[in-house]
Amino acid sequence: MSGCKKPRAVANPLESTITSPSERILKECHTLYIDNDNGLVKIAECLGVRLLPPQKKIIVMIMGNHSAGKSSFINWYVEEHIQKTGVAIETQGFTFITSGRKRESLTGNATLHLYPHFRPLLEFKGQMSQSVLVLILYPQRVMMQIVQELCRRPGLNKCGFEMPTIYIPNHQNPSRCINQIDEVCETIEKSINQAVQKTLDQLEKDCNLIISTINHTLEQDRMNVSSNKSNRFNSFLCGVVGIFLPSLFILSFIISTFAPEELDSLVGEGLAKTLYFSTGIVVYLWDWIPEDWQIMFVIIFGALCYFMFLLAKYFASQGSKTLTKREKKQLAEYSDYIQDIVKSKKVRHTLSIIVNIIITLFF
Repeated sequence: MSGCKKPRAVANPLESTITSPSERILKECHTLYIDNDNGLVKIAECLGVRLLPPQKKIIVMIMGNHSAGKSSFINWYVEEHIQKTGVAIETQGFTFITSGRKRESLTGNATLHLYPHFRPLLEFKGQMSQSVLVLILYPQRVMMQIVQELCRRPGLNKCGFEMPTIYIPNHQNPSRCINQIDEVCETIEKSINQAVQKTLDQLEKDCNLIISTINHTLEQDRMNVSSNKSNRFNSFLCGVVGIFLPSLFILSFIISTFAPEELDSLVGEGLAKTLYFSTGIVVYLWDWIPEDWQIMFVIIFGALCYFMFLLAKYFASQGSKTLTKREKKQLAEYSDYIQDIVKSKKVRHTLSIIVNIIITLFF
C-alpha cells in the first residue's frame, strides 16, 4: 500500500478565484450554448433555428482621428504593448484586440471564423469584396469648430454625450489637468455588467424560442398524423371504388351467361342467389340504356374508374412527413432540459447579479 495520500479537491479552484463573477457568468452562458450533448446551438440546429453563442468577452469599439491616442490607451488598459505608437500613422484600418494567454495575429478570414458575430460584414459587397481601401474624410474646419465650441461652452459635452479629458498618467511628469481616465474605466465596467445582464436576457429569449419551436413542431406533427390518416382513408376508398365498379360490371355479364342450375352447382345455392341479385341490378340498368348510348356509357364509365384511380394516387401522395417516436422523445427531453436546467441557471445568475449590486450599494 503506497504512503502517498490522494490529493484533496480544492473548494475554490484557481480559475474561479482569478476570474470575476461577470466573466464566470459569461463563460457558463457560452458553455450552455456550445455544449456538444445538450447545447442550445445543437438543439436549435435540430429544429432548423440558427442561434449564435454569446461572446465570452465584451467588445468595446474605439474610434478617433489621427494621433488621438487610441493605441496608447489600448496598451495602457491591457497593460501590454500591443499596438504601435508614435507621432506618425502607425496603425490604420480595423483591428480586433483580445486579451488571452497567448499572443497571436490573425488574418481577416480567421478573425471572422473566431468571431462569427462579425460575419454579416461580408454581406457589404461594395466594401469588402472590391474595395482595397475605404477612406472617410472629414474637413478640418468642422473638427476645429467642434473643439472651439466645446472650449467656449464646456456644458455642451453634457448634453447627449460625454467628452472626458483623458491621458496616460505619468508620475515622473505630473500634469495639472484633471485626468478622467478612471471614469472611462468605470464606464467600461458598467458596460460589462450591462452586457452580462443582456446575455442572460438573450439566453431567456433563446430558451423561449426553442421551447416554442418544439411545441410548434410537436403540434404540427400531430396535425400531420391526422391529415395522413384522412388521406390514407380517402385513397383507400377511391381505390376500392375504382376496382369494385368495373369488376362488378364485368362479373355481371359473365354470370348472365350461366344458367341458374349451372351457377347453383358451381358456387352453391345461397351464393348464387346473392350473385344473381347484385348482377341483376347491373344487367337491368344496362338494358335500360338505349343501344345507341351503350358505347358512350362504357367510355364514360371507364373514364370515371380511371379518375377514381387518379384520386387514390393523389391522396396517397399528399402524405406529410411525421416524427418518429425517438424524435418525439428527444424533443421532449430537450424541452425538459431547457425548462429544468438552463432556465434555473439563468435565474440563479440573475439573483447573483442582484446580490452583487446590493452589496456594492450598501456595503
